[in-house]
Amino acid sequence: MSLIAESKLTLRLALPLMIGQLSQMLLGVADTMMVGRLGVTELATLTFVNSIFYLPFVFSIGLLTCISVHTAHARGGGDPSASRTSCRNGLYIAVAVSILFIGLSLLLRPFLDRFGQPPSVVKMSHSYVTILMISLLPALASMALKNHADALDRPWPPFWIFLGGVLLNVLLNWIMIYGNVGCPALGIDGAAWATLISRVLIFVALFVWLETNQSLRDWVPHSWFRKPLKADLLAHARIGLPASFQMFCEVGAFSAAGLMMGRFGEISMAAHQIAITCAASAFMIPLGLAMALTVRTGSVAGAGETTRLRAVVHSGWLLATAFGLINATAFFFAGSYWAGQFTDDIPVISLTVALLVIVGVFQLFDSVQVASSAMLRGLHDTRIPALMGFVAYWLIGLPVAMLLSWQWQMEARGVWWGLAAGLFVACVTLGPRLRQLLRRMEKI
Repeated sequence: MSLIAESKLTLRLALPLMIGQLSQMLLGVADTMMVGRLGVTELATLTFVNSIFYLPFVFSIGLLTCISVHTAHARGGGDPSASRTSCRNGLYIAVAVSILFIGLSLLLRPFLDRFGQPPSVVKMSHSYVTILMISLLPALASMALKNHADALDRPWPPFWIFLGGVLLNVLLNWIMIYGNVGCPALGIDGAAWATLISRVLIFVALFVWLETNQSLRDWVPHSWFRKPLKADLLAHARIGLPASFQMFCEVGAFSAAGLMMGRFGEISMAAHQIAITCAASAFMIPLGLAMALTVRTGSVAGAGETTRLRAVVHSGWLLATAFGLINATAFFFAGSYWAGQFTDDIPVISLTVALLVIVGVFQLFDSVQVASSAMLRGLHDTRIPALMGFVAYWLIGLPVAMLLSWQWQMEARGVWWGLAAGLFVACVTLGPRLRQLLRRMEKI
């Protein structure tokens, strides 16, 4: 019964997080579907720019998981002061890393032609990448506030705010990309402007909600501009940096795969963009579950309920397995349907369907590994998992991808089989690590 009870509690928290992550991902899905109607070159440009953007984006998301962990521990221990510090410092970190990465993107812009992409893609990328990188600031600031609210068991208001942002983004895409209601047709740049405007308004709405919610008054910073203490920032960094490195290794491998597609032409790049969009959308379900598991393990550990952790962990694995199998079924039996929603180009659809079969194969590995990683993070175990991620994706996954795609001439399919190999290694290493840590904690 404890396993069933813990599964219900996890699902209660995870459901709005799953839907919220899906709604956030729909920003990218909407861009891909609407830009895909412009042509293969525009879709290939989206692939290239997203491969650059998602590296700092996901690195920063990993860094901001420290807010979930510290706030969850503060809530479990009944410490509102620590919760306020966690939120304020997390927002400082979000702003600082955003400014850093925006500056780096401006320095990188003159060298986009060095990535081996088609000249038509590089030419179209310059303004798009600048606008999209600027949107990193409101996106990460929103993520910091959302992580804090989620850890306080208030996931639904952020969900509705993010969903509203998605709907606004779709509307603005329709206006700006195609030139409706008197707006000039901005093409692919219109998608970037729509994303930036939507992310700014999402942050404003989240901030106003936190400031005016009386039930969270003791848990939200009374002063947002208080000078942070070095010890507090270091405590956040000890959790966030290894977590960000681990996520960077995984998403960095997928971004590197996107750059590798440039060697195989625009059709491979377009098919990869559709496949990665579908895979990333499906991944939002186990990722939402993982976010809930980070909060739950952190809260249980913060309350000192060590004996309860086993049921939480086992229920997490059970739910991750179930969602992984559901996602796999969707890709195995409906790949042609999903591909057809993005483009009418027959060669692109054909290659996309083949890639989505591979996506279906690794759904179970991906779901279980992200759940294990999240629970380890909730227990403040991040350094060894980060090293495991580096080995899985960069020492195994990418070399296998290069071998299969170049030496065995499997091209795009070889790249994706290499990614699948990396996810499998991550799955079979992180799970035993969590089991070992659980046994150690139970003996204390």
